[in-house]
Amino acid sequence: MKFLVTLEQGEDGYITAECPALPGCVTQGKTRDEVLKNIKEAIELSLEARRELGYSEFLEVAELDIAL
Repeated sequence: MKFLVTLEQGEDGYITAECPALPGCVTQGKTRDEVLKNIKEAIELSLEARRELGYSEFLEVAELDIAL
């Protein structure tokens, strides 16, 4: 299963990663490799918890075009 994740460099030097399809699935790391490892683990744990609670494994994420 593939998930889209966002990466954002913080002013404190840490990189924050978030998985939009899984609300609350956020982590951070000092390097890109570390944050990607951490978000993979966070996604796995989130899916496990959602299954145990009877929630849908993921929410649909849609792409929109917005004229600016």
